[in-house]
Amino acid sequence: MEEYLSWNFFWKFFKFGIVGFLGIFVDFGITFICKEWFKIPKYVANAIGFTLAATGNYFLNRVWTFHSENPHIMLEFGQFFSISIVGLLLNTLVLYVFVAKYKKNFYLSKLFAIAAVTFWNFFANYWITFA
Repeated sequence: MEEYLSWNFFWKFFKFGIVGFLGIFVDFGITFICKEWFKIPKYVANAIGFTLAATGNYFLNRVWTFHSENPHIMLEFGQFFSISIVGLLLNTLVLYVFVAKYKKNFYLSKLFAIAAVTFWNFFANYWITFA
């Protein structure tokens, strides 16, 4: 339990949050372009934005947040991306509930979904990908 109260753990979570915040711009930007300009269905556009942001986030988190030196980069990326796919499913579920069930704004709902999934992504990557 002490590990989760340490400065190092907090710092990693903070850096993970910064990387995630940068990823929001990629995610929202790509989602917006796909949905509004190319008229791709909203949930497909969401998946595209999320996937591209997750890929960029992997490299930033590998180098900056977790300082990974794992030589098996494809295996590590596979773990990160698998966790991101679960995150995408959770993200889409939250998005669907807020948009379809509660008739909330798509982009506001997307922001809430991202915040909710951040905790899953951090802890799963902390315990699995970058353990």
